[in-house]
Amino acid sequence: MAVEPLSQKEVEDRLAELPGWSVDGGRLTRRYRLGSHFGATAMVVHIAQVQEELDHHSDLTLGYNTVTLAVTTHSAGGALTEKDFELARRAEALAAGHGAR
Repeated sequence: MAVEPLSQKEVEDRLAELPGWSVDGGRLTRRYRLGSHFGATAMVVHIAQVQEELDHHSDLTLGYNTVTLAVTTHSAGGALTEKDFELARRAEALAAGHGAR
């Protein structure tokens, strides 16, 4: 089933519900800071599990004590879709449990 790109208004409305997230270069992005490299690594593993559950994968970058996500939907030509925002919402929901800010 094809995934439909969101309109600019839909993107803006969804972004308003996700503090800390932005659109950069057409991708939905967020950088989290954590208290340690181990904590950041654990969060990456947790996000990877969510990506598998959703069958939707982001560029996920592990830094010393940071985790960065950059999300688009390849099957929609790199546009932003509801799938991207669902992954962002799920990442936000687990971030607090990892002490991310």
